[in-house]
Amino acid sequence: MVAGLHRSVGRRRLLSGVDLRVPVGARLLLVSDPPGADSLLLGILAGLVRARRGRVELAGLTRDDDSVGGWHRRVAYLPPDGGFYQWLSPWEVLELAGRLAGFTAAERTRRVSAAVDRFGLGSDLRRPVSRGGPALAERVGLAAAMMADPEVLLLDEPLRALDNAERERLLKLPGRRRTVVLVSRYPASEDGLVDQIALIRDGQVVLHARRSELTEHDLPLSMRGISTLADLRAAAPPIAASA
Repeated sequence: MVAGLHRSVGRRRLLSGVDLRVPVGARLLLVSDPPGADSLLLGILAGLVRARRGRVELAGLTRDDDSVGGWHRRVAYLPPDGGFYQWLSPWEVLELAGRLAGFTAAERTRRVSAAVDRFGLGSDLRRPVSRGGPALAERVGLAAAMMADPEVLLLDEPLRALDNAERERLLKLPGRRRTVVLVSRYPASEDGLVDQIALIRDGQVVLHARRSELTEHDLPLSMRGISTLADLRAAAPPIAASA
């Protein structure tokens, strides 16, 4: 997925040779210490931030693939603010997402209708998103990100304005081969949504493990638990090669 990524913000080097390979279909929770490196990496993966050096490949594509059926259909990114002007209506946001993905008018109509049903947007469809508050904005943002049924979905602090049950329902995204990378400052709130964890510490990925490894070590899904697992991994003696 990424290899040798470097990026600084001001004088802070947040990414210093990041290597991370996520298998198809994984649901990965990405955290960082100090904070900020995880969201920065997600921005680079989304193509919104340029790395100083390194390589990015998602769903077998590089960022400069603008072909029909390429990046705009197969990779989607949801920032904390939804990524759209809130004076737009939900219908306008979804219609624009369909146009950017290159769908025909008939296909856009079908997909908008399906998104309205799944994300509960019918009563607010033609009004500015701003009138519905943060919860509506988050629903619309996720609906727009899902318009093209992407293979890779990048989520930065998603759906914080929703109650826990509704947030979990919407983020349990179907698709056996859909890969999800989720950045969160509150790891415990992602329990049940992820099956892998990764920690960026001091600019490098120091842990990439199955979620179940925390349970095996009686550790919680929290920054402290994830950091402790990284320390345990680092302190473990190397396994000798078999003869």
